[in-house]
Amino acid sequence: MRIGVHTIAPGLILAPMAGVTDKPFRQLCKRLGAGLAVSEMTSGDPRLWHTQKSLHRMDHVGEPAPVSVQIAGTEPRVLADAARYNVDHGAQIIDINMGCPAKKVCNAWAGSALMRDEALVARILEAVVAAVDVPVTLKIRTGWDARNRNGLRIARIAESAGIAALAVHGRTRDQQYTGAAEYETIAAIKSALGIPVMANGDIDSPQKAAFVLQATGADALLVGRAAQGRPWIFREIAHFLATGTVLPPPALNEVRDILLGHLQALHAFYGEYQGVRIARKHLGWYAKDRPENAAFRAVVNRAESADAQLRLTRDYFDALVAGVAPGLSAAA
Repeated sequence: MRIGVHTIAPGLILAPMAGVTDKPFRQLCKRLGAGLAVSEMTSGDPRLWHTQKSLHRMDHVGEPAPVSVQIAGTEPRVLADAARYNVDHGAQIIDINMGCPAKKVCNAWAGSALMRDEALVARILEAVVAAVDVPVTLKIRTGWDARNRNGLRIARIAESAGIAALAVHGRTRDQQYTGAAEYETIAAIKSALGIPVMANGDIDSPQKAAFVLQATGADALLVGRAAQGRPWIFREIAHFLATGTVLPPPALNEVRDILLGHLQALHAFYGEYQGVRIARKHLGWYAKDRPENAAFRAVVNRAESADAQLRLTRDYFDALVAGVAPGLSAAA
């Protein structure tokens, strides 16, 4: 798949997730097979651009190309300025968020709430496309609720405005992340557009990825929650799509090494104090299907230093590799 001048290969994309798709996680997922990784949602409000949170979200130094940055807001001029600012700071693709269902976003008429005002959608997209010389993509849902499934109309507006590619999550905003994603609307959008369409929602295995591609005709897939604690899902999907065979899961020693590298990257990126705390949710995701998960989390979450967090994690996985019960009584 191509987005402007950029070839996205494989057509497997890490979906933007607030608090998750920071630079260390994006780099890891790209290394493990993602063709593109979209940044966390960044605010269009210039008053917030110099906060520590925004500075981390806008840090793309050393990140493999192409760099895709998602922006959110409600005012065409403000979002155009935000697009220019992010391009000046390393963005090679600008993604506009009209898919986030979070109340704090939608209550400000941003994210998927924008789908209720199609005229405003058109003004925003036209303003952002005109503001930058890089391709602009858009992420939407199938609609606001079951009675207002206007994804196809929004998609046509997007194509007319010059959007380079469209991602569609197969739920309405009203569904949040409940129920099952539906792919009929994505298929209808794909068949109606000439630009690339990316399918999103409930893609949690190589087999499901193949099914969604067949059901929607999409050009690429976005994987979100299924990559949490399992960043190697991208290479698993790519292998299955290419060969029809299932790639064996990573050995425990590889999982250990991936996780330890991820922790070290978080500590280096955020600093020890913040990095240790941000790493805790990732530790929970990596260990969720492992034995002694609850005990492991209870112990490792007490770690206050990077050295302790790394030691406890290494000891836990070393025990699993050795085939013995992890010793989890040690104090952090």
